[in-house]
Amino acid sequence: MNCRNNMSEMASEVDHVITRRRSVRAFRDEQVGDDAIDDILQVAARAPSGTNLQPWRVHVVKGAALCRLVDAVCSAFDAGDGTHTSEYDYYPREFFEPYLGRRRQVGWDLYGLLGIAKGDAPRMKAQHRKNFEFFGAPVGLIFTVDRRLAQGSWLDYGMFLQNVMLAAESRGLATCCQAAWIDYHRIIGEVLGLMPHEKVVCGMALGHADTEAAENSLISVRAATSEFVVRHE
Repeated sequence: MNCRNNMSEMASEVDHVITRRRSVRAFRDEQVGDDAIDDILQVAARAPSGTNLQPWRVHVVKGAALCRLVDAVCSAFDAGDGTHTSEYDYYPREFFEPYLGRRRQVGWDLYGLLGIAKGDAPRMKAQHRKNFEFFGAPVGLIFTVDRRLAQGSWLDYGMFLQNVMLAAESRGLATCCQAAWIDYHRIIGEVLGLMPHEKVVCGMALGHADTEAAENSLISVRAATSEFVVRHE
């Protein structure tokens, strides 16, 4: 009986961490220690990978380095000269249902919390720009992968990223995984001194959530299992 109770409690704790995780878009300026960051990444590295390749490489960006990266990318974003494009397609070239509807819903749910009306392009742009400030987080993580690796390593990478977010959540820290950074991979490469074979996978903000910020009350709608589970008996 005690064994069953312990297993049930463990499942409840794991489920709680998974369901509590949010994409946080406003952070306090409270610092995160290097030991805490190292602990998170060490735990996350237990993610499975095909033949134990462990394809992840993480650039931890703090302090003056973070300021340099943010300033450089925000300047490019503000210039908007069209010279910066992503290194790979994160999204489809054309959205279609049900994905188009889901994308629109989470976008308008977020803008609704922020009081951004449909068609208010300047405020939408200003909100998007916050990605490149890591939403005020004191730690930015830039994830890269060796461009010579194949698609399977990207599947492995997704499990590692999830582990990072859950390990942070279990320690009272918040995250936001950000594909937006891939548009500025050239600038990231210059500022952080990436090696030629490193391809930017994504960025991630890490820190303490600003619990008073309206955007952090967003809970995205998730599809019921009936929408994505096919049973065969």
